[in-house]
Amino acid sequence: MSGHSHHDHKHDHGHGKEHGHGHAHGHDHGGHSHSHAPASFDRAFLIGITLNTGFVIAEAVYGVLANSLALIADAGHNLSDVLGLLLAWIAASLAKRSPTDRYTYGMKRTPILASLANAMLLLVASGAIVWEAVKRFSDPAPVAETTVIWVALVGIAINGATALGFMAGRKGDLNIRGAFLHMVADAVVSLGVVISALVVLYTGWQWVDPLVSIAIAVVIVAGTWSLLKDSINLALDAVPSSIDRPAIEAYLRALPGVSEIHDLHIWAMSTTEVALTVHLVRPGAALDDALLAQASRDLSARFGIAHATLQIELGDPAHPCVLAPAEVV
Repeated sequence: MSGHSHHDHKHDHGHGKEHGHGHAHGHDHGGHSHSHAPASFDRAFLIGITLNTGFVIAEAVYGVLANSLALIADAGHNLSDVLGLLLAWIAASLAKRSPTDRYTYGMKRTPILASLANAMLLLVASGAIVWEAVKRFSDPAPVAETTVIWVALVGIAINGATALGFMAGRKGDLNIRGAFLHMVADAVVSLGVVISALVVLYTGWQWVDPLVSIAIAVVIVAGTWSLLKDSINLALDAVPSSIDRPAIEAYLRALPGVSEIHDLHIWAMSTTEVALTVHLVRPGAALDDALLAQASRDLSARFGIAHATLQIELGDPAHPCVLAPAEVV
């Protein structure tokens, strides 16, 4: 039995099997204004990438002129951030593509992959900072600290301004949060460079510079950890942390005529949209498009489920659902 209210998707989506029974689809996007890259974020990405690319070039040039490994290392770190921003922007744009026969969800998952890559880039950049700092402990070199301070202050301004562009979207979209964290991390790095340069300028303690660099790397890793964890969870189809699974189960069990539910899966289609599949057992019930439409609207408005697939079964003991046992995926 099959009742489709929209497209004819097969949902195997990493769950091990296609559901071999008919799917009753109800899609409703009402009550949600999820969008992947609104114009404001397009502008934020463009401004951020342009400013940071210019700053990387300036920082590298002044780093060589001032003989500052701190500035050169920071230029390398900022270059990784430009790549991270590009990655997040490309992913946000790809996520808006229409589905195809091969990519039945479109490219909605690219922001999840970008968030994961962004977290990895931040960790690699932190490792590079620590490596550079350890080498500098054993081989300190005289540095033109005044130049370093002015260049780093420009860095704080640029990274702070870019971070502000992503601030509004950081809570609702993991991909935007990755871009935001990148820029905040950069501003913190530049602030650390300013502080260490001032200390060295007034005390002559060359070891302060690498010590501050290591402290900065630790701060970045601490801030990145939750982004990495969330990205891995979404990539593994975990139930997103914003979703109240017990409340959804209780709602589905309370639907009219439903005696049992099983094979409930909730996962992130993208960094902003959540999908759900479930089997509802309704003994003796006929197909009920009104129920499906209402359930889809409720799941969207109340629980943030943008894409719901509800399969109706009569619960005939002669034809048990092979996916009913809890341990079967």
